[in-house]
Amino acid sequence: MKRILTLALTVLALGCAAPISTAADGEGHPASEPPAEGLSRATFAGGCFWCMEPPFDKLEGVISTTSGYTGGPEVRPTYKQVAYGRTGHTEAVEVVYDPEKISYERLLFVFWRNIDPTVRDRQFCDAGTQYRTAIFVHDVEQRRLAEESLAELQENQPFRGEIVTPVQDAEPFYPAEEYHQDFYEKNPLRYKTYRRGCRRDARLEELWGDEAGG
Repeated sequence: MKRILTLALTVLALGCAAPISTAADGEGHPASEPPAEGLSRATFAGGCFWCMEPPFDKLEGVISTTSGYTGGPEVRPTYKQVAYGRTGHTEAVEVVYDPEKISYERLLFVFWRNIDPTVRDRQFCDAGTQYRTAIFVHDVEQRRLAEESLAELQENQPFRGEIVTPVQDAEPFYPAEEYHQDFYEKNPLRYKTYRRGCRRDARLEELWGDEAGG
């Protein structure tokens, strides 16, 4: 029991929701610019953005992933504002990819298998609207494909529970502070402790089985 309590306290102290004191929180970044010619972008919200970069980074054809905030009216939000649920934004990742090398359908497949789509305003140990899930589509074709993937999951889902992840139009995306980018590489111990303590991988396996993680 003592070990479980210690782990829980560690997760609370080191979790994605735990504020980090830094001068970089003084002012948020402007909205991201469109990708270079020939490239496309996809935007996904799947709870803690630390955990949503790695599955996309490993895919051939993905040029970059950026952690950030989207879905709310606040302009240039900071991590501290978003983490306390003050902005209407959710943590998200913007994926820039080469559509000649990887399809949007493949990105959707990986997205679904890295989230729990059965809960509202929460992912794993992080609670609040700032950790809600969503697919933010940038054009008509992305919407069509996203809605098709949602319908297919609703028909063939391997788990119980209603799928509550929405498909909605993309809004301005504000990159998070630099210390959040590639967090899993910059702070591997903290990242692994947080992810294990939140039982993220265990829950993904319960939902998706061998397909967990994409």
